[in-house]
Amino acid sequence: MRKELINPPTLPPPRGYNHAILVEGGRLLFLAGQDASDAEGRIVAPGDLVGQFEQVLRNFQAVLEAAGGSMQDIVKLNIFVRDREAYKANLKPLGEVFRRYFGAYYPAMALFEVSGFFNDEALIELEGFAVLPPRPDGDGGG
Repeated sequence: MRKELINPPTLPPPRGYNHAILVEGGRLLFLAGQDASDAEGRIVAPGDLVGQFEQVLRNFQAVLEAAGGSMQDIVKLNIFVRDREAYKANLKPLGEVFRRYFGAYYPAMALFEVSGFFNDEALIELEGFAVLPPRPDGDGGG
């Protein structure tokens, strides 16, 4: 599997994301929207955006590992927040949590402010796409 970061010089230099990632080979995994729910369906860290972001990434990591992948296999993330200003005010701690899960790798990303989520206590939800390496048996899924 090969990934190529696409960041044309005619666009602003990306910080904390990449404009696009071109992938050749591998298996496509669609990551459903995840909020900060634990295994019992309860929101972790009510009222704490950073704590909820960490639980969301934990949930993503569990899904990726169950599919045979890792966080660095994510090529696109959509971040939905209830309060964009709260997200911007917490960029530094959010970035620290992000780097614990992704290291220096940044997928293509978008941020959306929404009026609410299915779970009323949720402050953030992520959905995404990952491209996993081919299976050890050589089946790339395509």
